[in-house]
Amino acid sequence: MSLRKENYIDRLIDKKIEEYLSVFGAISIEGPKWCGKTWASLNHANSKVLLDDEETKEKAKLDLNLILNDEKPELIDEWNLIPEVWDAVRRKCDDTTEKGNYILTCSTKLTDAEQKEKIHHSGAGRIGKLEMHTMSLYESGDSTGKVSIQDMLNNNVKNELNEKITLDELANLIIRGGWPSNIKNEGNKSNIIPKSYIEAILDKDIHDDKKRDVNKMNMLLKSLARNESTVATKSTLLKDIEEKAGEKELIESRITMDDYLDVLSRLHIIDNQDAYSENYRSPDRIGKSAKRHFTDPSLACACLDLTKDKLINDLKTFGFMFEAFVERDLKIYMDYLDGKLFHFRDNVTGLEVDSILEFNSGEYAAVEIKLGYHQVDEAKKSLIEFSNNMVKKPKFMCVIVGYTDVIAKDPETGIYIVPITALRP
Repeated sequence: MSLRKENYIDRLIDKKIEEYLSVFGAISIEGPKWCGKTWASLNHANSKVLLDDEETKEKAKLDLNLILNDEKPELIDEWNLIPEVWDAVRRKCDDTTEKGNYILTCSTKLTDAEQKEKIHHSGAGRIGKLEMHTMSLYESGDSTGKVSIQDMLNNNVKNELNEKITLDELANLIIRGGWPSNIKNEGNKSNIIPKSYIEAILDKDIHDDKKRDVNKMNMLLKSLARNESTVATKSTLLKDIEEKAGEKELIESRITMDDYLDVLSRLHIIDNQDAYSENYRSPDRIGKSAKRHFTDPSLACACLDLTKDKLINDLKTFGFMFEAFVERDLKIYMDYLDGKLFHFRDNVTGLEVDSILEFNSGEYAAVEIKLGYHQVDEAKKSLIEFSNNMVKKPKFMCVIVGYTDVIAKDPETGIYIVPITALRP
């Protein structure tokens, strides 16, 4: 019998969980804390083991068999607290032909040293791996879902109007983020949970394997937030910190920077967007740097102490955060579609495309992201220039807009114009 919570909101990943449980002996779900991994897993589990409970953890340390014999599928929550669970589950899966025996969840990836010391098998073929994110607008009910990415791929979009959204409402969606426990909080309370998340990171989470300097990490987080949705290099981050801090507070070496970025990645705090390089006529000019992102743009806003009003009064920052906001949703939707999300930049001409959607069929789409409708013409020009330089043309092109109610296909260029509050996979 499923342990589904009474007020559980269905997630896009539910379909993948069901699919993977029918294929693998066990599955592993990774993602940031508070994104809903445990509740999603309970939706598919018949029993549970919560390893953040001290008594249960001590029992597991005595003998893992004491926690691996309940009704299947069995949820092992935060398995990384007892890394030996991985190999134990893999061996259990080797002993049976049954599928869908265990669901492992994890909020913090193991360090390379822990991987080598405590895990002796990758689990390939036995344990399927899934990545979970915070909620998209479609999952939280803030997108009407009138247009799907698949509709655009199949040239099946009709011109119509979507529900209007104000700048005030759009800013609040960014500040609030996609945290399930924050979805129903009122506007004046919507920044509390993201701020608490950053405080928890600095207070405890960054010290998972060793003690780190809280002030230095805080400065790095602020620098990453200031460079949200850019291709800022590590040197840029170091320079940014140096300009903002006193001598004693500097991150003094690239080694330290690498360590701090690594722990933020293992904690699923940052989730960068790789560069796209296929089919361009001048491959030597293509930028290879990833675009920097927090897992959820609400975290970047929390690091900079941004509020709804501050965003509205600083449209440049609003634009960067909106870009991150849209690309969070695009990443979730492309994961659902078994595709990938990239960005593009020509280092010589400066031509950029915000998002490249690559489908498992080999087709791809090019997407520009604009806060206001008045920026659509500029976006269309960039997309056309990009397409003209591609050997293989994009299957479709689209401008995703924040502040508009128009859903349309441009009659001259064939470029779609879609509000983010109308999009679904």
